[in-house]
Amino acid sequence: MESCPIDHTPEQVKEKLESQQNFLPSEVYEHANQLLKRELSQETLNELFHLLKKYDLAEPQEQEQRNSALLQLS
Repeated sequence: MESCPIDHTPEQVKEKLESQQNFLPSEVYEHANQLLKRELSQETLNELFHLLKKYDLAEPQEQEQRNSALLQLS
């Protein structure tokens, strides 16, 4: 994902996750939800936010790539 100069808060990432919940596979949503229960680095928060950003508008192949990247976050 592109790097972004904006640091996203855990609350912003949670809001983005909730807004994309209906478009995400359940295992991806659950993994992201579990991640947000932990204290994450700013880099991980930003990466998670950008993986979720406009997920619903992404082509299916890009969604698969995002799903894979998201599931690798820890």
